[in-house]
Amino acid sequence: MSSAVNAPGKALPSTSTPTKRPRPKPTGSRIASYLVLLFFLVLIGFPVYFGFVGSVMGPGDINAYPASLWPLDGFKWQNYTDALNTIPLIRQWGNSVTMSLIITVGQVFTSMLAAFALVFLPMKWRTFWFALLLATMMVPVEAIIIPNYLFMSDFGLINSMPALTLPFLAHGFGIFLLRQAFMSFPRELYEAARIDGCSNFGFLTRILLPLSRPTLAALGIWTFLMAWNMYFWPLLVTQTPQMQTIQIGITQLQSADNFNAGLVMAGTVLAIVPTLLLLIFGQRFIVRGLTGGSLK
Repeated sequence: MSSAVNAPGKALPSTSTPTKRPRPKPTGSRIASYLVLLFFLVLIGFPVYFGFVGSVMGPGDINAYPASLWPLDGFKWQNYTDALNTIPLIRQWGNSVTMSLIITVGQVFTSMLAAFALVFLPMKWRTFWFALLLATMMVPVEAIIIPNYLFMSDFGLINSMPALTLPFLAHGFGIFLLRQAFMSFPRELYEAARIDGCSNFGFLTRILLPLSRPTLAALGIWTFLMAWNMYFWPLLVTQTPQMQTIQIGITQLQSADNFNAGLVMAGTVLAIVPTLLLLIFGQRFIVRGLTGGSLK
């Protein structure tokens, strides 16, 4: 007789769901880790909090001693209106967005073409060219500012969007990042696509790039943030407020005669909101993209 048949008088085995295991109690090391993380959270998050709160404070709250952490005199939304009326902030905000998008698209495009050539195309001295590209990352920005400025001046591009974007359409970091991501794909995949009649550009756009979306997103976010926060180069090549970026505009809100910290903080909040949202919603792409080429 099969063992599945129960003998008379014997109870059927229990089919109840297993009970959940209790959570382990926090140990001393775990509590210490939480306290350290909480400390750094407050240390990093407090300036952001005070920037948002200070943007709706009046001079009395900001200059109070001890410092006020909440607008006791009411929310001064007039700070945002005054900031928009003092300088062409909307125009400068649009200049920053346009400049950052052009630089981001340019760097992603040039980086993916260079990385594809370094990984899949037959090339002499491949290692030498890659090392040369990496060496460009070690050149200080200050060393190339004057040659770039003279180039823009000779071609009459000062105070224009090409002057803001042309020197930054390619970067060694993007080539390095995409090269490492492309090297994680087996070369047999490229050879099989070529045998099936797929061109190099078709393999890049139809196979390689869709599989490298986290790395592309990480590179795009990093490039956008780098371009958005540029200050010295836009200050050097722009001459009118209508062509300046928002990073330059918020410095013009300061006045030695009548300094209003709330007005400056309002302009700063308008400048950091796009980057803050980009970091919040794109953080997982940054982590996945920067670690995507570490494992095969």
